[in-house]
Amino acid sequence: MSADAELAMLADICGIFDRFRDLEGVSRPTSPDTQRALLHACGQEVGSAAEVRDTLAALRAERQARVVPEELVLVSGAPRAIPVAAPTDWHLVLEETAEAHAEGRGETEISLPGLPMGVHHLHAKQGKRSSVTRVIAAPARTPSLKDVVGAERLWGVVAALYGLRSDRNAGIGDFEDLAQLAEVLGPHGASFLGLNPVHALGWAAPEVISPYSPTHRGFLNANHLALDAASARGADATDDLIDYAAHAESHRAALQAAFAAFQGTAPEGARAELAAFAQNGGKMLRDFARFECLSTRHGPDWRRWPAPLRSPDTAGPAVPPDALAFHIWLQWQADLQLGQAQARAQAAGLSLGLYLDLAIGARRDGAEAWSGGDAIARAVSLGAPPDHLSPAGQNWQLAAYAPRGLAAQDYAPLRQILRHVMRHCGILRIDHALGLNRSYWIPDNGAPGGYIRQPFEALMAIIAIEAQRAGTVIVGEDLGLVPDGFRDRMADQGVYGYTVLQYEKTDDGSFRSADDLRVQSLACFGTHDTPTIAGFHTGRDIDWWHHLDWIDANGHSRARRQRARETAELLGSSEGGSDTGTAADLAVAVHRALATAPTALAAVQLDDIIGAQEAQNLPGTVDAHPNWRRRCPVAVADLARHEGLARTAQIMTRAGRSLDTREI
Repeated sequence: MSADAELAMLADICGIFDRFRDLEGVSRPTSPDTQRALLHACGQEVGSAAEVRDTLAALRAERQARVVPEELVLVSGAPRAIPVAAPTDWHLVLEETAEAHAEGRGETEISLPGLPMGVHHLHAKQGKRSSVTRVIAAPARTPSLKDVVGAERLWGVVAALYGLRSDRNAGIGDFEDLAQLAEVLGPHGASFLGLNPVHALGWAAPEVISPYSPTHRGFLNANHLALDAASARGADATDDLIDYAAHAESHRAALQAAFAAFQGTAPEGARAELAAFAQNGGKMLRDFARFECLSTRHGPDWRRWPAPLRSPDTAGPAVPPDALAFHIWLQWQADLQLGQAQARAQAAGLSLGLYLDLAIGARRDGAEAWSGGDAIARAVSLGAPPDHLSPAGQNWQLAAYAPRGLAAQDYAPLRQILRHVMRHCGILRIDHALGLNRSYWIPDNGAPGGYIRQPFEALMAIIAIEAQRAGTVIVGEDLGLVPDGFRDRMADQGVYGYTVLQYEKTDDGSFRSADDLRVQSLACFGTHDTPTIAGFHTGRDIDWWHHLDWIDANGHSRARRQRARETAELLGSSEGGSDTGTAADLAVAVHRALATAPTALAAVQLDDIIGAQEAQNLPGTVDAHPNWRRRCPVAVADLARHEGLARTAQIMTRAGRSLDTREI
């Protein structure tokens, strides 16, 4: 057998796709260089033909020696029979316990009783052979809207938290602004308030401002901590763009002063609450706080640190106790404030409260990658091949989970992140949910990118466990090159899809009728990466493409003509609509389509409610466009009286999307 054939066989065993279809439907084979790079990323030794042969033989021998497969996913509470080839002695240990929960001997099968939710371990022995199997017991589906709030058609608003404007924040929207905005929306019949990811970005990396490039997804961004405005002023109330540097200088000094005051004057009750938070946070919280301290001293990229510090297992405890305590205190305060925002949102009438966003990954130089050990793939970045979202493809410089490494840790890194994020939300959006099925990895060595299969069934079971425990509805962002059957499988698991009207088109290029949109999905006009309704109407995104020389004058004219046709179609497709009108008319038409569509959830962007033209982010740019810096033109306190909000709420209520269907 040739070396390339053995390499291909090893790649197949490890879940590496031998090819994929691109945007044009062309089959793209996975090269040997890519196979080798992706296998290396998974921790396999493939530096030579001999190593490939030895690794392949070892994996085959490991499989043959097993009594029961390495992993089983089953429905919690339901008995399950596991076939075995010979008489087998067995016992099962539940997670976080040491004693056998059930045991027996099976001649032809192992008869497991109904198990509680969790990741358990089945110990099986046949003669001299023995093996341990990971048993994931999970609900058959994630919670539905009906399960959580007793309704099936709701609406809400999505906003950029960092851009919320008030006369009391420090220049960046904070958790108090979030709570106040929820209190504005509740009386208007909204059921949720969505926001960008609020993951920690890294104390030593103040230049990182994208909420989709976190240092760790299990912790919160301290920039959003609400402090007294007099001690933390960071921007003039009239500024249209966020000055992150000014905010960092004043806000961080105020946080440090507040912590010093806490240390000196905090009552015993508050100290006990902080101690309990630190205890419950466990190793993940301690490692995160250590990373923040070490990064302050050695720089934000742990890969450039002295060798002993590049792993939490070898870094030692050598960080100042007060510095460590400060970062734990920050997370405690952020957790308290976000939790209070969720409680106030629900008290104001938002049945689901907050709708949070889980980024697809964390930065490769950040805390999550540093503490992930073998669960993190080596020398590759998450990305995407060319598709309609980015014709040039994308390299996100985010860490990827190595399937075998993550499974070997019983999926604990992911479970802990999900548990933390779901703690304070009624809906969780999983960014780029396609990554639960397969991930596109881009090697550092210049080899072309390729797809690797993820343990979809196990990952969905882990999500279902945590969602059930938290009572959280799951939305999976399923845009891009979607594999056949993927959306159906997600729906069968209870996950709501993600329907973006701007991308919903038929084969002839016309917009899909709102009546034909997926029922089990959240529908919206656009995202942070697309033009707002007003920007769509004026072709603002097209003007940006021309300004950045992405299209020439002829391309600009063609795109403008196409956009005019699309706008006319959207205006004319609504009941009583016409093919001419203003941006406000287009907003009414779009919101009416969202309201009357059969989709379970309808999300309206705050930018579209107030008629903002500029998008929050322009994919493919870093500094050429003011990404993640735009402040909302309307202050939170003034939104309650904004005619755009009243008009949108009335459209939604008349369509039966409000739990309280009285006229507004």
